Amino acid sequence: MVEKKTEKPAAKISESASHMMDPPKFPKIDSPISDFNFSKLFSEMKVPAMPDMEAVLATHKRNLEALSDANRLALEGAQAVARRHFEILQATMVEMTESLTSLSVTEAPASRAAKQADLLKHAYENAVSNTRELGDLIQKSNAEAMQKLNSRFSEAMTEIKTLFKKG
Repeated sequence: MVEKKTEKPAAKISESASHMMDPPKFPKIDSPISDFNFSKLFSEMKVPAMPDMEAVLATHKRNLEALSDANRLALEGAQAVARRHFEILQATMVEMTESLTSLSVTEAPASRAAKQADLLKHAYENAVSNTRELGDLIQKSNAEAMQKLNSRFSEAMTEIKTLFKKG
């Protein structure tokens, strides 16, 4: 009997697989970038120093405090406007009740027309005056809040400049 020499299939596969795992060989290309020394470039680079992080955080904390104060001032102003608006509304209702009571009394038509004209004039003047007063309250409230923010912004810019000069 003749013995046949048989190869194991697993051995054949592993040989071909290892050949496939080798990286491909590419020819060397001469290029100006291939001789460039990136390590030297990055070592010579001047990176700005980091500012003091505690000082930066303190600056941001003061910014948030100023924003909180400005919001508080705006809220107080809005509350003052709402209170005054309610007072004006109450006073207007009282005046309107008195006016309607005085008009209900029977008088001569000419006298009654003159009284209505006076009441309308008075109501219009009050409305203009009250609107002006409420506008002034709103303007004052906004000005206080903006003043707070503007002064903090100026301070923050000075602080930032100082921080980067130190670094």
